[in-house]
Amino acid sequence: MSQPQTTDVVVVGAGPVGLFTVFQCGMVGLSCHVVDALDTVGGQCAALYPEKPIFDVPGHPRILAGELVDKLVEQAAPFTPTLHLGQTASGLTRLDDAFDGAGGWRLETSAGTVIEAPVVVLAAGAGAFGPNRPPLDGIESFERQGPGVGVHYYVTRQEDFRGRKVVIAGGGDSAVDWALALAEVAASVAVVHRRDRFRAAPDSARRLKEKAAEGAIDLVIPYQLAGLEGTNGHLDAVVVADLDGNQRTLPADTLLPFFGLAGDLGPITQWGVDLHLHHIPVTPGTSATNLPGVFAVGDVCTYPGKLKLILTGFAEAAHAAHAAFPLARPGQALHMEHSTTSGVPGR
Repeated sequence: MSQPQTTDVVVVGAGPVGLFTVFQCGMVGLSCHVVDALDTVGGQCAALYPEKPIFDVPGHPRILAGELVDKLVEQAAPFTPTLHLGQTASGLTRLDDAFDGAGGWRLETSAGTVIEAPVVVLAAGAGAFGPNRPPLDGIESFERQGPGVGVHYYVTRQEDFRGRKVVIAGGGDSAVDWALALAEVAASVAVVHRRDRFRAAPDSARRLKEKAAEGAIDLVIPYQLAGLEGTNGHLDAVVVADLDGNQRTLPADTLLPFFGLAGDLGPITQWGVDLHLHHIPVTPGTSATNLPGVFAVGDVCTYPGKLKLILTGFAEAAHAAHAAFPLARPGQALHMEHSTTSGVPGR
């Protein structure tokens, strides 16, 4: 075991809510180390859809996911968090006599890093994530063949698909939103869905059908994926079938199957934290879990009335930071100040 590093708070997860947790902790004078399995900050916003617009962040009528991550990094920067990226939080052990007898935690990572702190904040989202791969023979040979070609489970750069023949499978927000966006740059866009109704936002579904009526998008419904055609990993076509088994062949450079992501909380499930349906129950107003000094914020936590929104996670981060203060600074009083009064260190 390597020499332990110490801090006030260990944040597990460097997505938007994890980054805002660093800011909120910094505003009450607490230092943070951040651990994330990805090799960059931003979570799914950075890794899966940096060019996807977000419309419900207060003060930003429209902001790209990647741009939001950049601003959160800038916001947290004055508090100089220590980042441990490309490492999974693998172990958590209670330290009963640490930190002046108040107790704390030792967190170990897959890279052998050891961090000790009185407080741990779990901002793990859905955990380590991966795509729900459609059951098509040989699909692996077409995956990750290059930007804009082959089978991809998310879009990071819209421009990669300029001039491509794109087939999108799915009926949710990701499928509909990217169909609308890629129709602006792709040579063709076909959307394959097994029913006429889409699960996307009503306005987006309406716009999709308008584009289809204009001939800008081909709605292939009710159909589902049946096979892939191509050689040496080069995709040439996507085969689809209706409920009666009748098949169509769609010319394609790219297949984008948007069937959601499968999350895995991994080692967190072995730490003794209460779990309910793959989520961590917390106390509203503090974000405290059943473990003393361990909090959970963002999509990973649950409580009555919980809304899975980034803005909700931001509020939970503030709750956790204020609840963490007396654990990290026992005997000290926290005087609540608005940022307009206190300012931000270094600015």
